[in-house]
Amino acid sequence: MNIETRKKGDVVIVDFQGRLAIGVGDEVLPALIEQLLSEGNRKILLNLSDMDYIDSNGLGELVQSLKTSKRFGASLRLLKPQDRVRKTLRLTNLLPMFSVYETEADALKGFASEA
Repeated sequence: MNIETRKKGDVVIVDFQGRLAIGVGDEVLPALIEQLLSEGNRKILLNLSDMDYIDSNGLGELVQSLKTSKRFGASLRLLKPQDRVRKTLRLTNLLPMFSVYETEADALKGFASEA
């Protein structure tokens, strides 16, 4: 798993590559989200377009990250999950918990309209 962060305006974009699964970087995502929130970031976009697999552990990390974000009054959204990841989110009934965008431009517009 490879994770990089970048900023577009007041939105932090977290680019994932690889898998979010048990043993692949346990607790990396929640730790990163907490760090971003503690730095004062309140708009976080998780780019899942290069994430090819997520398991129950990874789903738990996503949900934990969403809950932490809400606790801080922040907004955490998903960008373009691949079909396999989207299907897993749908099957576990987690997809409705997240705002999901197909393009980065749409996501940035979505954050802007929230301000």
